[in-house]
Amino acid sequence: MRQRSAVRNLIEYGLALAVVKSLEWTPLPVAERLARGYARLLDLAIPRLRRAAERNLSLALPALDAAQRSEIIGGVFRSIARVLVSFARFPSIARGGVSRWIRWEGAEHWEAALARGRGVLFATAHLGNWELSAFAHALLSGPMHVVVRPLDNPYIDALVERRRAISGNRPIFKKDFARSILKALAANQAIGILIDQNASPDSGVFVDFFGTPACASAGFAKIAAHSGAAVIPGFALWSEQERRYVLRFYPPVEITGDAARDTQTLQARLEQIIRAYPDQWLWIHRRWKTRPPGDSPLY
Repeated sequence: MRQRSAVRNLIEYGLALAVVKSLEWTPLPVAERLARGYARLLDLAIPRLRRAAERNLSLALPALDAAQRSEIIGGVFRSIARVLVSFARFPSIARGGVSRWIRWEGAEHWEAALARGRGVLFATAHLGNWELSAFAHALLSGPMHVVVRPLDNPYIDALVERRRAISGNRPIFKKDFARSILKALAANQAIGILIDQNASPDSGVFVDFFGTPACASAGFAKIAAHSGAAVIPGFALWSEQERRYVLRFYPPVEITGDAARDTQTLQARLEQIIRAYPDQWLWIHRRWKTRPPGDSPLY
């Protein structure tokens, strides 16, 4: 990968910091309008994002017409705007405002999993508000570990990690992924892992995802089987009626020890939830980029 320019990094960081501070310091209704504007600028400035979403929706939900696809994509950018606002407001949320932003549901699944004493793996995704879900969990129950990939811009990466750590959560970087996770699980701690990203053939298996083969990392299933940890799907989903998020924990996923089969089970569970909240998933990601041998590219 070509080395990034220091000037580019500083310019990007300045813009990111300005966005975060503008959303943190302005009254909430103003911040919400600003965030929608920022999301709209993102849509216009990087048209490939909308193109990827259009392609993904045509693959995953072919019965939708153009207007329906456009409405879902619009919802995706509105969802991104809500993520931006909550992320900018992490300092005030940590000072006692968590119930204004989120409540939890299905806590009995989390508590039963923790009582087993072998750690908990949260299977989550870029669905709803993945940043707030981990942040709020630390305030509602206790700090957890979150598996992260460092951002390309080191200044923005440091900004993001400082904010994530306000509630006490601890990052696990992918370079020491397995060892750190197993150590935390042995201490009966919780770990959140995003399972919806495209994987490379050397680390993933092909599963059926919305009727099209998708390469998904098998690492989650292997660690779950090796550790005996409970696997709980969990997502912070926006409720328009309540005007806040619901941190929803779902019943645990049974792990058989067959990595391909277990990965398929996890992806099927994720697909089911995305179908219920299609405008809250990040369709702008090229989820089906890796193809089975011999298949033509989809993008």
